[in-house]
Amino acid sequence: MEKISISQLDIHVGAILPEITLAVFALIVVIADLFPKQFGNKQLAALSIFGLAAAEFMNILLWWQPETTFFGMITIDAFAIVFKSIALLATAVVILMSLSYVEAQRIKHGEYYSLILFATIGMMFLISGTDMVVLFIGLETIALSSYLLAGFNLERYESTESAMKYFVLGAFSTGFLLYGIVLLYGVTGSTNFMEIKQYFTSVETIPLPLWLGIGLLTIGLAFKIGAVPFHFWVPDVYEGAPTPITAFFSIGPKVASFAIFLRIVVDTLSSVHEQWTMLFWVLAAITMTIGNITAVFQTNIKRMLAYSSISQAGYLLVAVVAGNELGYASIMFYLFVYIFMNLGAFTVVLLLNHKDKEYLQIKEYGGLAKSSPFLAFTMAIFMLSLAGIPPTAGFIGKFYIFSAAVKSGFIWLAIIGVINSLISVYYYMRITIMMYMKEATIEIAPHPGPVMVSVLILSVWGSLFFGFFPGSILELALRANPF
Repeated sequence: MEKISISQLDIHVGAILPEITLAVFALIVVIADLFPKQFGNKQLAALSIFGLAAAEFMNILLWWQPETTFFGMITIDAFAIVFKSIALLATAVVILMSLSYVEAQRIKHGEYYSLILFATIGMMFLISGTDMVVLFIGLETIALSSYLLAGFNLERYESTESAMKYFVLGAFSTGFLLYGIVLLYGVTGSTNFMEIKQYFTSVETIPLPLWLGIGLLTIGLAFKIGAVPFHFWVPDVYEGAPTPITAFFSIGPKVASFAIFLRIVVDTLSSVHEQWTMLFWVLAAITMTIGNITAVFQTNIKRMLAYSSISQAGYLLVAVVAGNELGYASIMFYLFVYIFMNLGAFTVVLLLNHKDKEYLQIKEYGGLAKSSPFLAFTMAIFMLSLAGIPPTAGFIGKFYIFSAAVKSGFIWLAIIGVINSLISVYYYMRITIMMYMKEATIEIAPHPGPVMVSVLILSVWGSLFFGFFPGSILELALRANPF
């Protein structure tokens, strides 16, 4: 029998070097945790940050080496590199946010940081995956790590409850996803995105099982991004999970899910563009509307930010529907600036928490401008940016998204988006009014350390700088568009 060498196979390990690097550091963090005298919380966090930086360095090196390898299952292109960079940046900010929380809650350091890194590895595989098998592996790597992270604080009943709800509903959505993959494979005979695309372009009539497979696959992915009506897990999980993990859920998995969403919907299903456009038009409209209207009635700030995250997914779906170059670039831009404004808001929420008491009621933010002017100022900036008030980065992001929709002729969808943005002003500004115009009902005087202050300054800078100077990021996003 003739022997086949590795060099003859379509396998280039260098294409997944960022993932390998991060996996090595995740294991190092677990091993280092066995030596608590030498490696405390700060040292393990530093190791994790260094691992993310090393993975990003490897990721950038691949910019000049685009390729499709592992038998067409992994694609390295500018699109994947940019989305991976966004995911790595978000993870780094979350780890910095976690420093004080982990110490205050006496959480096991090594497992906590390593699980975050493993979830990020799943995101990176999902972003560069061009095969249903890689899609499933990436999603499940994220999901399994996320279930554990949601219930990581064993001392809080709410954390355990959120993990159980997330696990049950996540397993349910995985069933939809698997059935969709099976139907697509059964009809097309392949799990590869390119081969499935070729099948769609070669047949005149799409068989019913294939439409059913696309529908089930869409349901599975819609669950991951928290789109209506598959959003029921979001508020409960966000409220019960540890606050840094809630922040992580709000941006990390969303980045990876939208990346694979674009690869499947925009590229693989390009020949049936007209059929799925109306479906996503409705999905975007109801996600924005229900997310914003429900957020208006929330009194718990984590639940409010959860419904805000749902509405943000609706805005991003508008760009998917737009289906043009500006729309795809605006998704990258908005996800990038969303890191600063959303994680910044969660950082303020985290700083108002204590081991024995979490101040999560919006009314408890009354008078914060007097007791902590710095936190009140930063929170006001994040609320303005999330609401899309100029000249913040959030305004520019929404402007690009709605402009893309108008450019493609989806004027009514853009109008619904603008109306929803106006609705969101109410609940975002309610917090600002509470901080500056209401008297304090309780005494809160947090003293953030240098790391948390740095995170807040970075977040304020990103929320404002990219509002005034969005050109560099938008140009990079336009260059990274593969569709």
